[in-house]
Amino acid sequence: QVQVVESGGGLVQAGGSLRLSCAASGRTFSGYAMNWFRQGPGKEREFVAAISRSGGSTIYANSVKGRFTISRDNAKNTVYLQMNSLKLEDTAVYYCAATTFGLVLPKPDEYEYWGQGTQVTVSS
Repeated sequence: QVQVVESGGGLVQAGGSLRLSCAASGRTFSGYAMNWFRQGPGKEREFVAAISRSGGSTIYANSVKGRFTISRDNAKNTVYLQMNSLKLEDTAVYYCAATTFGLVLPKPDEYEYWGQGTQVTVSS
């Protein structure tokens, strides 16, 4: 069993930066690939970034590539999402998801564990 809790969201001006954290409970954190998703107002949940169990592999959505960086610290059971050059369209609730079945799964409901989300609002 793994519980994940996101933090670090808030209000930021366009062009600014935020770092999100996702803290996971349990001693098997290193056995899970970790993903970040987001869901904007009136939109479906969309993939943002993923990181492998060791942290050696990462994948990004085209919309955030070059601006966001995913990383993890297995000693702290935490995954991070550094978000730079934020845009208005990055406004969303950001969720952390964990899976043992691969790096990125075809559908959100295939992930084993989800956090409650943290709100990120980018203002002009």
